[in-house]
Amino acid sequence: MPAPDDPLAPAYLDHLRDERNASPRTVDNYDRALRAAAEFLGSKSWHEATADDFRAYLFALMKRERSRATIRLDFAALRSFYRFLCERKGLAANPLMVVSLPKAEKRLPVFLTTTQIDALLRAPHEAKPEKQAPVWMAWRDAAILELFYSSGLRLSELAALDVRDIDPYDETVRVLGKGSKERIVPVGEPALEAIQQYRQRANVQTGPLFLSKLRRRMGSSAIWALVKKYLRLAQIPVPASPHKLRHSFATHLLDAGADLRSVQSLLGHASLSTTQIYTHVTTERLKKVYDQAHPRA
Repeated sequence: MPAPDDPLAPAYLDHLRDERNASPRTVDNYDRALRAAAEFLGSKSWHEATADDFRAYLFALMKRERSRATIRLDFAALRSFYRFLCERKGLAANPLMVVSLPKAEKRLPVFLTTTQIDALLRAPHEAKPEKQAPVWMAWRDAAILELFYSSGLRLSELAALDVRDIDPYDETVRVLGKGSKERIVPVGEPALEAIQQYRQRANVQTGPLFLSKLRRRMGSSAIWALVKKYLRLAQIPVPASPHKLRHSFATHLLDAGADLRSVQSLLGHASLSTTQIYTHVTTERLKKVYDQAHPRA
C-alpha cells in the first residue's frame, strides 16, 4: 500500500474488489498508481494534498516522458480514489477535479488482414511439434486462435472459460467480462469445430476449457506467449498481442457492414465511444482505396 500506516488506500482497494467487482488487473494498476502518487507527496497525507500538488505530480510524470495513456490511467485511479474519500471518508472536496490532463492520444488499433488471419489460423497445424508435447496441443492452439478471432474475446476472458461456457447448439459462448458483466457472444462454425476436435483429442469433458500440457488451466501469460509464437511462425509483421485478434475481429465486422452498436455489444464495451475507434480504421482504409482508385482523387 502507499504507506505502512495509511488505512485509506487499502480501504479503497477493498472497495474496488468487494463492492465494484473490479478485475485483479484493475486493482493492481490502481494500487500502483496510488503508491507512486503517495511517494511523490512524501509526508503529506491524502487529505492534505492540494490541486497544486497534483499539478506538480502531473508535470513530473510528463518530464519523465510517461505516455499520455499511462498518465491518464494513473489520474483516473486518483480521481476515483478521491471520490471514494469524499463519499466515505469525510473529505470536503476532490482536488483532482480541477486538474487538467493532457488529451488522449488517438492511436488507431493495429489489425491483421484476412490473408494474415488465414495464415495465423493454419500455423498450429503447420508448425513442427514440440518435443514431449501431447499430440493434442496443436489442436488446442488452433482452437484458441479460432475462438479469439471468431468471438473477439479479451485475453483474460478466454483464459477464464470453462467447458460449460461453450454452447455448440446455440453456437455461442458465455463470457464474464469487465466488472463481472456477463454477455453471450456468437461463435463461428470453424471455431466450434476446432474446439470440438481439441476436446475429443485431449479428452476435455468438464472444468477449464483450455489446458496446459500438465492438464491445468492455461493462464493469460501462457496464452499470450502462444499467440506471439504463431504470429512469428506465420511471419506476420505486427507487434505481438492477443488484442490484435480482437482488433481484427471488430474491424472485419465493420468492414463487412456490421453496425457499431452490435460490435459494441459483442466486444463488451461499456461505452460506444470505445468502439468508435474502429470506425476511424475503416474510414482510413476507405480513404486509401479512394485515393488509389478515383480518377479525380
